[in-house]
Amino acid sequence: MIRGNLSTRPFYNDRAVQLWLFVLGLIVVAATLLNVARVIRYSRTDTELAGQASRDEARAADLRAEAARLRGSVDLQQIEVASTEAHQANELIDRRTFSWTDLLNQFEATFPDNVRIASVRPTIDDKGSLILSIDVVARSVDDVDELIGNLEGTGSFTNLLSIQDRFNPDGMFEATLEGHYAPRHTTPAGAGARGAKSP
Repeated sequence: MIRGNLSTRPFYNDRAVQLWLFVLGLIVVAATLLNVARVIRYSRTDTELAGQASRDEARAADLRAEAARLRGSVDLQQIEVASTEAHQANELIDRRTFSWTDLLNQFEATFPDNVRIASVRPTIDDKGSLILSIDVVARSVDDVDELIGNLEGTGSFTNLLSIQDRFNPDGMFEATLEGHYAPRHTTPAGAGARGAKSP
């Protein structure tokens, strides 16, 4: 019996090759579809972002134009007048809350015997602080120095200085004291007073 293959063309197992080619084709098709889907999705996202950017730029331009219009409509002179009026109103409120009784009580407790008050003028500075100008008449410079120490010792007076002083024809020492006044509504014991002359 002859067992050799006498065919001119040998037989090959084509089915296995075709199966692998089919699987490979499916993989290529799936990868292609996936890439196409991603390209479409990214294209849509890019389009949406571009549209959003255009809308944001248009909105920003509108806001800039509105801000320029509002700046143009602001009357700086009117703002300055309103600011001045507010400052004056605050000054009036501060003056209304200023207690002459507390101030005179502190004077009574701190003025040396040889010093008397000629005048007192409260004013408000640009920072809203209360400034007192006190004109006094004393027998000597030492009496005025003692008065300054007594007033600052109460804690209500700070930066109290003699801004103007002279001896009058009667030989009395006249001085104008000026400093910040922040009332504490109490007069500390031992403020250095030696009895008081009523202002």
